[in-house]
Amino acid sequence: MRAVAVLWRLHRWTYRASGGRLGGRLLGMPVLLLTTRGRRTGRPHITALLYFPEGRTFVVIASSGGAPTHPAWWLNLRADPEARIQLGRRMLRVRAREAEGAERERLWSRVVHTYRGYAAYQARTSRRIPVAILEPIDQP
Repeated sequence: MRAVAVLWRLHRWTYRASGGRLGGRLLGMPVLLLTTRGRRTGRPHITALLYFPEGRTFVVIASSGGAPTHPAWWLNLRADPEARIQLGRRMLRVRAREAEGAERERLWSRVVHTYRGYAAYQARTSRRIPVAILEPIDQP
């Protein structure tokens, strides 16, 4: 598990240093860097996530590989939905919300069709995997 953490740390560093030219795609899908505020510490936390563009918004899945608990980044967003994302060299402020009802079902179907791993992750856990929508906050 420690090796995986080191690889993700290296991935984040490479992505940031190259402006997303390296590490900007994984499993054939685009990657963004999400910066949340720690719900206990208030410190920034950066996580690399696969995303699915949806109009002006970005859809991310809080799967944590099918772990029994939600990923820390999702818990941080629930405590403070405002965050930042990096898409290549572009930085955006976003506000997160959880997709519900028909919107969630439509998006979940789309992401599972794109990457079947999400269905396997859902099968591994009893929790309902959240589908998060990151909406850009218009800047003046």
